[in-house]
Amino acid sequence: MGHKRRPRYPGRNPRAFEHKYKELRSDQYPDAAAHIESRGKTLAGSHRPILVREILEVLDPKPGERGVDCTLGHGGHALELLGRLRAEGKPGCLLGLDVDPLELPRAEARLRAAGHDAEAFAAVASNFAGLPAVLARMEWDGADVILADLGVSSMQIDNPERGFTFKFDGPLDLRLNPLRGVSAAEWLAGIRVNRLEAALREGADEPRATSLAAALAVAREATPFRRTCQLADWLRAWGDKAEPRDEVERRVRRVFQALRIAVNDEYSALDTWLRGLPHCLRPGGRVAVLTFHSGEDRRVKHAFRQGVESGIYSEAPEEVIRPSAEEQRANPRSSSAKLRWARRQDAGV
Repeated sequence: MGHKRRPRYPGRNPRAFEHKYKELRSDQYPDAAAHIESRGKTLAGSHRPILVREILEVLDPKPGERGVDCTLGHGGHALELLGRLRAEGKPGCLLGLDVDPLELPRAEARLRAAGHDAEAFAAVASNFAGLPAVLARMEWDGADVILADLGVSSMQIDNPERGFTFKFDGPLDLRLNPLRGVSAAEWLAGIRVNRLEAALREGADEPRATSLAAALAVAREATPFRRTCQLADWLRAWGDKAEPRDEVERRVRRVFQALRIAVNDEYSALDTWLRGLPHCLRPGGRVAVLTFHSGEDRRVKHAFRQGVESGIYSEAPEEVIRPSAEEQRANPRSSSAKLRWARRQDAGV
């Protein structure tokens, strides 16, 4: 038998997702994962849950209670919640909702492998805005703890085929559910300039929303934006040539964020969820929300404040909880996270 040559890492611009990140090829690069984690980076295809200790503290899940993770993602927060809900042998259970049909079965498989059967955990394909309908379908009268992490999962960000990243080239998609709706490329091609400007302003706090929207509208007529790197390169070339590089890169990230929020109608979903949330909590129930942008945080803050004023919530602190400096160093993707929480009024109050 002749010598079998070891497969080579396929260059700077590999085509397949599994070739883009060495940590996904542990057979060929056994030390890659440890090296990447030692630098405070998140492994491709995985997700590091944020503010876990703080979330468990404010939600205070107790053995035998019912919980909902409205944005299941990789399942990291769900795993921690289940550890508390099922403690002391009591039959606590958790619902895990996610709109992403690609990641939901993977997260369910991880939780099943961790020993959580169908009585303890149920995975539900649903946008979190549909929580009231999900609870009705499951014949639940509400939940004791509810968590919503509004950030995009690292699995979605890292996979170029999903269109969330411009680190590697991919289709300009950005849909959380790639089987429904229009891609970011289609949305950008047909959106009116005034609506594009509003999306940049509301979804990214873009300071130059008016001029940028107008320039994008002109550029798309000449060459439609279909690829992530194509759009990123155009954004880098637009504007003042003397602009600091850091600010240019921030603008690229802001535009991609605004497109993602618009394509997935995220603000509408969040507003719907917040309106129905009090009716999904049992008396004394607790809810925690992780936000990553001022537009999200404003909505949550306003809804919780109104809930306290109307007597629906017994408490909802004005102060946000932020990741510690240590967590931000270990997981840079946590740096923009803000945690808010509220408690439903007890029965009879």
